[in-house]
Amino acid sequence: MSDVIKVGMADLNVVTPPNIIRTSGLGSCVGIVIYDEFKLVAGMAHIMLPNSSLSRQEKTNVAKYADTAIPALLIELQKMGAKNYALKAKIAGGAQMFTFSTGSTDLMRIGPRNVEAVKETLKDLRIPLLSEDVGGKSGRTIEFDPQSKRLQIRTVNQGIKEI
Repeated sequence: MSDVIKVGMADLNVVTPPNIIRTSGLGSCVGIVIYDEFKLVAGMAHIMLPNSSLSRQEKTNVAKYADTAIPALLIELQKMGAKNYALKAKIAGGAQMFTFSTGSTDLMRIGPRNVEAVKETLKDLRIPLLSEDVGGKSGRTIEFDPQSKRLQIRTVNQGIKEI
């Protein structure tokens, strides 16, 4: 009997089979899954913003930002026996949910900036990104099974696909 472990917004968690892990409400947010392909342990983070330096608060939620959520997720995976050399990643989300007619600055491109920050952090940590389903204008729900290593993506008005 498997359970679905839920990851909320600006949250992260880890699972092992037979459990699966899910997050919903990915608009401009990016859902990242990092897993050890041999130990069958997987972690997911629901990242809202690209960089923790944007925070005005002294004590921030590390799961909220790409630059802090991914290292925090690695620590949780390592606690479960994951090895850095065996880690792989998949991502989804980063939609541009709103169109701005005037004054469209880089600050308004939250989705694309989140995707760029996640990819940069993965590159810095030498974790290969195997597949992605990013961009567009629709929200997503993702679910990862550490046993099959498949990321199921449900996109609003577009159905389900797996990567």
